[in-house]
Amino acid sequence: MDKHYLSPLLAPESIVVLAGDADAPDTLTPQARTLREALRAQRFAGTLAFLDIHTSGTLADLAQTRADLAIIALPHQDLTAALEVAGRIGCRAALVVSAGVDERLAAELKRIARREGVQLLGPNGLGLQRPRLQLNASALGPLARNGSLALVSQSGALTSSMLDWARNNAVGFSTVVSLGPNTAVDIAQVLDFLASDQHTHSIIVYLEGISNARRFMSALRSAANAKPVVVLKAGRKPAGNEAAHTHSGTIVGADDVFDAALRRAGAVRVRSFVELFSAAKCLASRYRPVGKRLAIITNGGGPGVLAADWVNEIFLQMGRLSAESVAALQPQLPPQASLADLIDLSEDATAEHYRAAIEAASRDRQIDGLLAIYSTKAGGDSAAVAAALVAIKPTLNKPLLACWMGDASVSTARQQLNEAAIPNFRTPEAAVGAFGNIASFYQNQLLLQQTPPPLSTLAKPDIEGARLVIESVLAERRKVLTEMESKTLLSAFHIPVTNTILARNANEAMMIATQLGFPVALKIDSPDITHKSDVQGVALNILNGAGVRDTYNDMVERVARLQPGARINGVTVQKMARAQRGREICIGLVTDEPFGPVIMFGAGGTMIELIRDRAMELPPLNQFLARRLIERSRVAETLVEWRGASPVDMDALERVLLRVSEMVCELPQLRQMDINPIIVDESGAVAVDARIIVDSASLSVSMGAGMGSGASPYNHLAILPYPARYEQVWPMRGGGEYTVRPIHPNDAQMLQALVQSLSPESRYFRFVSSMTQLPPPMLARFTLIDYDREMALVAVHKQRAAATDGSIVETERIIGVSRYVTNPDQSSCEFSLVVADAYAGKGIGSRLMECIMDVAREKGLSEIDGLVLTNNPGMLKLMRGLGFEVKPYPEDPDFKLVTHAL
Repeated sequence: MDKHYLSPLLAPESIVVLAGDADAPDTLTPQARTLREALRAQRFAGTLAFLDIHTSGTLADLAQTRADLAIIALPHQDLTAALEVAGRIGCRAALVVSAGVDERLAAELKRIARREGVQLLGPNGLGLQRPRLQLNASALGPLARNGSLALVSQSGALTSSMLDWARNNAVGFSTVVSLGPNTAVDIAQVLDFLASDQHTHSIIVYLEGISNARRFMSALRSAANAKPVVVLKAGRKPAGNEAAHTHSGTIVGADDVFDAALRRAGAVRVRSFVELFSAAKCLASRYRPVGKRLAIITNGGGPGVLAADWVNEIFLQMGRLSAESVAALQPQLPPQASLADLIDLSEDATAEHYRAAIEAASRDRQIDGLLAIYSTKAGGDSAAVAAALVAIKPTLNKPLLACWMGDASVSTARQQLNEAAIPNFRTPEAAVGAFGNIASFYQNQLLLQQTPPPLSTLAKPDIEGARLVIESVLAERRKVLTEMESKTLLSAFHIPVTNTILARNANEAMMIATQLGFPVALKIDSPDITHKSDVQGVALNILNGAGVRDTYNDMVERVARLQPGARINGVTVQKMARAQRGREICIGLVTDEPFGPVIMFGAGGTMIELIRDRAMELPPLNQFLARRLIERSRVAETLVEWRGASPVDMDALERVLLRVSEMVCELPQLRQMDINPIIVDESGAVAVDARIIVDSASLSVSMGAGMGSGASPYNHLAILPYPARYEQVWPMRGGGEYTVRPIHPNDAQMLQALVQSLSPESRYFRFVSSMTQLPPPMLARFTLIDYDREMALVAVHKQRAAATDGSIVETERIIGVSRYVTNPDQSSCEFSLVVADAYAGKGIGSRLMECIMDVAREKGLSEIDGLVLTNNPGMLKLMRGLGFEVKPYPEDPDFKLVTHAL
């Protein structure tokens, strides 16, 4: 059970190949011939057998053949029979390398695979490579060199091109997977495997679309939390979107929403095939997250300025040496060298000058990354400078990139840099862009660590009142809320709105306006009119009662003429917002296919369509995410002190975003919302107008609800909120109390401390390993989890102790963890449990197991099981006490299988 369920496919120990009769080559498909040549070009690390389904005899004969993986490359008419044979001989995975398979046959292959319990990759893909295992089960050409970079692609042609490029650039791969449009094993499952694969250190993905947003986001977040992930997505524009959908058969969605999803998952998106190569170079060098400050070290002003321009263009920052670094470095450089912004070593720069500059920049805390640019000079030695970079690289703790400008004269230098895995580029812009990818990874990792609950810490909203408003609208078979209804919804979530009153006739409007105070605004109120301005249904800055009366009558008459048949409830009257230097903001909601609801922030007012300022973020939000969302908008520049106006109240603006996030989480019927404009100034924010569209809450169907059958109130979200509802306080046997709650990314340090505090025996019982601490990828995977497909509950004990100054401080420590992960059958789960030795015998293990079983039961899972070492009598006793059935484990006599029906 410790092995990933895709191990038979991606790490097989035995393979059977069903690719026709080699003695009759004319009967073989092109894929079969290519596959046979590829498999025989090197020696597979496991066992490899070839089988002809037409001449192998009876089922009794077939039963003698056992394998983890069946590779099938046969004519279409033989594919179903071959897959059935694979299932009957016990293969747990199958790879179908056959092209041109229609959707009907592909669906039949999926049905057979489900029935036989086989993980199916293909058809209509080009297969997979695992260089470490000497496995080339593909039609992708020669086996790639072994390395730590994984490639997952929805295009066979691009996969082949990537491998061809890699062969000439000294890049090796741990895994290469070419996914076809009809595969049962999808990109999310492959990412899930790679996240835990110890031989993979970085992942690059070519993506055209996804079939399930929840599963994709879960796997991508898990992978990006453990190792860098770079994604190239096709379909940025409508034409490309349509082509991507046609090619991959998956859901594409809006490009800016996909951008937001990748950021929130902690991955980096590149925009072109060239950028993907650049990112691959950096990832192959195992560079990790850094800041945005890039130091440029050059022997020519022009290339350095080009690089600096691109630094500003892609919103990086110039890394400048501190005054202390400048003072120490200047005497070591030629007299003409300049250290003002660029580290311009001058045309006289030698390898020793580059070495001194790189060492100084690497030590400077104001610098996050280094770019060395070399321009060919008469009498210069490009190879010697490259050798200096190669020599100094092992001592650096910051990314080092290179740009050797020229061609034939610098070819030797480029080869040296390649062999040392120093990413090098032909142009300054490409090099800066590559560093931008590394920096983006750092920024996105901060977003990934955010796991907000559905409700903020602000005052509790009137959720039931808001639901009643929506239900009444849907009961009338309407989807568009009136302005009054929309503002009622906002008010239920404590979003400030302008005081708005509905007038049924002109005299009523005049009296309301007089009471509110002038100037006022009048707006038509009709459930049949979506955009009031289109029918001249808005009038602003009316200064007196007579004006209100006349405007009312004119507006009702005009709207009735322009849109006959529209139901008119009357006209709303509201006092004009008197923010003299206020900024107009729009906060909204759009619903994307496949990612569901997405929160939008940008400039508001009547020019919103023209300005097209739209920053996006997936809910739920917290204050950190809300602030980052604001910063990504273009209007953010005007929110500080601007043209004599005071800075706006950013806290108020963030509160509105948090309230909108609460609305999105708690009201799955919301489909679209535009709060426009919101007037924000130094004294606060107020919503002047709002337009909301609702529908029945059925988003979870297209989003792919949960792994189990249990209903969740947040199935409409691509990222589940932190499940604070599972937090409970329990008494501890012997005195005191402890809290059981879901794990959080911030628990990483406490979890590591728990593991380090365990006795060697307890660590071995839990991990079947002698490790003394969790490796970083495992620690990341254990603390940032998808709360839908898995759950981890921690028992936290708070202790009070006296500090050195005599004050009392409170500390927290994790004293136990229980977790489950949903099995591939999506109806059962596997559990694990560990309790700190110092807290054994206090009932914590029993309580953690009961709590984790309650969560699994709520998710609709039917069975929980686990493996316990035979020589762990304490755990076996606990399991029997909880009602688990203890059975032998046929695959390994050192373990017992414990199971419990939920």
